[in-house]
Amino acid sequence: MWAVLECAAMSVSAPSHDLPEPPLGAADNEGAPLSAEPLAGPAFSPLYQQIKTLLLRSLQSGEWKPGEAIPSEIELAGRFRVSQGTVRKAIDELATDNLLVRRQGKGTFVATHAEENIQYRFLRLAPDAGPATGMARQVLDCRRMRAPAEVARTLCLSSGDSAVMVRRTLSRDGAPVVLDEIWLPASLFKGLTAERLTGYAGPMYGLFETEFGVRMIRAEEKIRAVAADTATAAVLKVPPGSPLLSVERLSRTYGEQPVELRRGLYSTASHYYRNELN
Repeated sequence: MWAVLECAAMSVSAPSHDLPEPPLGAADNEGAPLSAEPLAGPAFSPLYQQIKTLLLRSLQSGEWKPGEAIPSEIELAGRFRVSQGTVRKAIDELATDNLLVRRQGKGTFVATHAEENIQYRFLRLAPDAGPATGMARQVLDCRRMRAPAEVARTLCLSSGDSAVMVRRTLSRDGAPVVLDEIWLPASLFKGLTAERLTGYAGPMYGLFETEFGVRMIRAEEKIRAVAADTATAAVLKVPPGSPLLSVERLSRTYGEQPVELRRGLYSTASHYYRNELN
């Protein structure tokens, strides 16, 4: 049911090339008019939200690449004909959303999964003792195939579309901790192979970002407790029936487009699932 609702939600979203423009003559609190086409319909949003939408459009179109600096607040204020305070508020929200990163004395940059604080944003598994560090990866399988019906629905693919399926383990101190099954739309990940996954030194999302131009910006997860079956137990080196966390993640890029379905089985004998609530 989740997959059907997700795709239904996408069907009413504005496509990436047709994001709403701020209304003609809209002004910030200093009265500077914003040069843009009028919105379709009577909907209205605060001016800083409209600037945020325009900044998102530039990020989505690739005007500013991951890791690159965006123009200064003064330059953006001139570009959109609004006050610097309005631009700052829009940028603050994008920084809170982890899409931009402020660096003291250097400016504001497009966030990238190559940065450590972004790398661990989606990996919530932490060791009982010691700091959370990177885990060793081993790719067990990587193949292109017709997407199973459930996967196709979740990723909003058409019947018969291909998907790339990746199976891998994550290990710490030589002990496997995670078994992942990852599904990706084949049209977005042409040329993805086990060799490319193995040869890339950074995080997997960094590879997707730099080599395929697909940036994961948001994810939703479902978590439940399960017992390890015989095959999974052999891979994770735990007794059959051992308790595991099943974590199903749907990751999205700009425009709320689902681009990754990940099903992970986590061994928590010496790890725990960490989350911070605001």
